[in-house]
Amino acid sequence: MNGFRQFVRRTAMTLLFLAALFATFESVSGVDAKTVLHPFPSALSMDHQPVWGMKELAKNGGRSVLRLEDHFDWSKYPSVEVVATGYTAGIESTGKTPDHPEYGITYSGVRVKRDLYSTIAADLSIFPIGTILFIPGYGFGVVADKGGAIKGHRLDLYYETVEDVYKYWGKRKVQVYIIQKGDGKLSEEELKRLNEDETMQVFRQQYLESKS
Repeated sequence: MNGFRQFVRRTAMTLLFLAALFATFESVSGVDAKTVLHPFPSALSMDHQPVWGMKELAKNGGRSVLRLEDHFDWSKYPSVEVVATGYTAGIESTGKTPDHPEYGITYSGVRVKRDLYSTIAADLSIFPIGTILFIPGYGFGVVADKGGAIKGHRLDLYYETVEDVYKYWGKRKVQVYIIQKGDGKLSEEELKRLNEDETMQVFRQQYLESKS
């Protein structure tokens, strides 16, 4: 009996010690102890299943960042191989100059945009307007435009400058994931809603910081 009492007393003392240790840690560091015990955020929206692993932590300017490519289980979505090139709103891609009244306006009516969800061009018989694709190495692309040379399994990914096209993309074969099939329509409000989804801001912020 005495041995059992000593065990209970030691266990209670250990628990009290740990509680005091965590309380001291929080008061000194200002960090919730639960944050240390559970360092990763909860699952994001869009019904994606998060995949946590070491590959997910990529280095960006000396700090660790989350990569979209590794955060979700993309295998749950249908995929297709495409040839993807880059384009701009400029004369070299569209024949329009900045003083043209339709400069930067896509076939859907929305303005070109490079963001977490960017506007892209596709063959509308395969990927209707409003289709959302995940393109590894580029991010989410929303079909908003078409092009004379964009036929079959080809995509044109929007970039703000010609320099960015060559620096970040060029021309590639890539397996893309069909997140949502479009219904032939896309509005500025829908594009804004996608990019301002609160649960995706950690990824969007990293992209915006990389541009500055």
